Amino acid sequence: MGKAGMIALAAAAIAAAACGKAQIDDRKFSQAALDAALADPARKMDRDAADARRKPGELIAFAQVKPGDKVLDLIPGNGFWTRIFSKVVGPTGKVYAVWPQSYAKLATGNVATLRQLSADKYYGNIVTEVQPTTTLTAPEPLDVVWTSQNFHDYPDEFMGKGDPGRLAADAFNILKPGGTLMIIDHMAKPGRGLSDTDTLHRVDPATVLQIVERAGFHFAGETKVLDNPADPLDIPVFDKAIRGHTSQFAYKFVKP
Repeated sequence: MGKAGMIALAAAAIAAAACGKAQIDDRKFSQAALDAALADPARKMDRDAADARRKPGELIAFAQVKPGDKVLDLIPGNGFWTRIFSKVVGPTGKVYAVWPQSYAKLATGNVATLRQLSADKYYGNIVTEVQPTTTLTAPEPLDVVWTSQNFHDYPDEFMGKGDPGRLAADAFNILKPGGTLMIIDHMAKPGRGLSDTDTLHRVDPATVLQIVERAGFHFAGETKVLDNPADPLDIPVFDKAIRGHTSQFAYKFVKP
């Protein structure tokens, strides 16, 4: 093959690689995929009992979770979000349900439930993992890291009094450029910082914003669908007067 032919082949290879990259980058949020995931018959109990207060349709649309995405659901509880993500991202996507060991040892029932989901072909794209420390890792670059009502746990004693800034930095490291970090949590009163994380299970949204931006993220906005003006913000989230109806912030951050 002559020099001209080799140049032509190289150009074709570059063009093909660029085309492949464009196909990946051109994936779009699909309202139809989200609607189908929310209507999943296997979610009937969640739809009846939790959707009205947890607003999954609004929040996932805000985060723009797409078919084919690789999503890490951090401290996923009983899998409320994990099940929806599984159906939104579809067979070309992946959902990692992850606990640090310090939390998992207090949530053995939840871990067992997610392991059962991982073993079920109906949820064949879910991988359940308990990680040995609070250092967050992933086996591949991710599109979304999602944590709901658990960012506030990281400074607490049962988690080893970890650094939420380290969590934000870990999320930054495992996300692709353009990837999304979504944080939903119970609001503390303005100015309280991290003071109420253990006693009230709340965190000051302004402090979260500072911590996450310091890790390199750009703030991409918020949605107030979980805002509740009736929440006094200074009682424990498990208080019967407010449990299940706390005022929560939902912040979206993007890795440049």
